Amino acid sequence: MGRLAGKVAIVTGSTSGIGIGIAKLYAAEGAKVVICGRRKERGQAVVDEIVAAGGEAWYHFMDMTAIESIDQLFADTAEKYGKIDILVNNAANVGLKDGRVDELTLEMWDAIFNSDMRGTFYAVKSILPYMQKNENGGSIINIGSMASCNGDLGSTAYACAKAGVDMLTKYTALQYGKQNIRCNCVRPGLIVTPQNEAHVPQALKDIFLSNIEVNRYGCPEDIGHMCVYLGSDESAYFTGQVVTVDGGLNAHVGTVAQFRQMNSRTW
Repeated sequence: MGRLAGKVAIVTGSTSGIGIGIAKLYAAEGAKVVICGRRKERGQAVVDEIVAAGGEAWYHFMDMTAIESIDQLFADTAEKYGKIDILVNNAANVGLKDGRVDELTLEMWDAIFNSDMRGTFYAVKSILPYMQKNENGGSIINIGSMASCNGDLGSTAYACAKAGVDMLTKYTALQYGKQNIRCNCVRPGLIVTPQNEAHVPQALKDIFLSNIEVNRYGCPEDIGHMCVYLGSDESAYFTGQVVTVDGGLNAHVGTVAQFRQMNSRTW
């Protein structure tokens, strides 16, 4: 414990799912955590849980599609705590499902990029001046998606937006590393959360589990533990990386599950 002691961390989209898991682990490791999102009641509930467990947290409204709310979040956090050490860019509108290339309209494409790419870019751009003031710089952690690993049958715009987050991560790391600002990306696999579990069909879980190389689905804490490392001084020599935390789902060829069912190693 105490791996993030003395650090001030903003975790966007921390009123549900993966964001809550990251925020709670951050607080348990000693960080002052800013919980932010659009739902005040949910955000305050997370703050109350953290405080009850002995941590320190504060709620602030934020909407990734409203850039003025990002500006206000950073300014108010710096005023309250005097600095910002860690930004976890977790907020994204994964509910904006899309389809094949021929099915997408420009309006659908723009809506998804506005939520999942534009907001992330603006948050990265806007946090830089705060981290440049820090003697030890800072750590930016973008939450990507395994959707950007390979092609798929749908979610074209979402996958392309998250692929953009991958590259934004590398460019940010390159351009600001000499100022002690690190930037990495975490791509979650199938993460079952209290908020989405009832909406994930069993058939989908079975397909994923047959391809995951461990014996369970992911949980928010799996992403949180990686983010603790990336936010801590332990990862001082780790930057510009895109890390996939998916239980090995994307570490093998696509035929593994079928050959495993056949009790065969290959054709």
